[in-house]
Amino acid sequence: MKTITTLFNAERNQLQIEIDNITSVEQIVKLVQNRLDNLERIYISELNLTQVRLASFFLDMLRQSIATLTVVNQSQVIPKEQKPITNLAANFDPNRVILKLLKALIYIGIFGSLFSLTKITLSAWMGILLTSLLLGLEVVLQLDKSNVTSTESLEIPQPVLRVDSKLLLDNLADALNTIDLAVARFAEGNKLEDDRTLEELPELLNFLQRLMGASFLDQPQMAIALTKLLPQILMSQGIRAQLYQQQAPQSEREYFDFEPSIDPNTKDYVTITPALLKGDRLLRRGRVIEPAYSEARE
Repeated sequence: MKTITTLFNAERNQLQIEIDNITSVEQIVKLVQNRLDNLERIYISELNLTQVRLASFFLDMLRQSIATLTVVNQSQVIPKEQKPITNLAANFDPNRVILKLLKALIYIGIFGSLFSLTKITLSAWMGILLTSLLLGLEVVLQLDKSNVTSTESLEIPQPVLRVDSKLLLDNLADALNTIDLAVARFAEGNKLEDDRTLEELPELLNFLQRLMGASFLDQPQMAIALTKLLPQILMSQGIRAQLYQQQAPQSEREYFDFEPSIDPNTKDYVTITPALLKGDRLLRRGRVIEPAYSEARE
């Protein structure tokens, strides 16, 4: 009988490839559960009724535990509202500060010169106006540039849910191995129940006791009479004795070991010990004396 672990290992590599090609956790769960269904149908076909119930219970629990993986699909990471981050250290540049200071001194010098010319000519006011406009544009451009460079917007990458196929299949193999151990342990219990010791078979023990008594009393007729009880004792245990018949099908010939007769003239098959069977299972092979010539055997 193949264990469910053996059946699982036979297709593990293919299952891992299929899992790696799937990005949806729900599809992975469905795939694994379907494979467990297929394994269960093959596995329980060789178990007895009690083992089937035990294996089915564990496999149902395993399928339910795998289904919990779908919970991770329900939680989504909601990024918090990002606040502008001003990097003051990055904005502080000595060269830029000196350049702006020189620009300010130049503008002050221009304005001073233009204001001094207003006493001489009124057209100096036009120069003051144009210079003020130029200064305003410079300030606006600097403010826009400062806005762009000082405010940094951090984008949080969205998490991608991936299933570690090897880790998943390793844990699955451990669970299936546990099922095998539980089912095998129960089968060993049944085996011990069938293979009872001699003291647990009172009818056989009583027969041996009486047979030994006949032997001690030197009563062969009594011993022969006792042997007639053997078929009844064997039948109580579900065992039957099979005698060889020459017309029997070839399949029954496999129940016996054959020895050639030392008498070259004999043409009969003689069963020395019958074969013992329990249902369709052969417990003990029988022994048969067959004719010495091959044509007689044919």
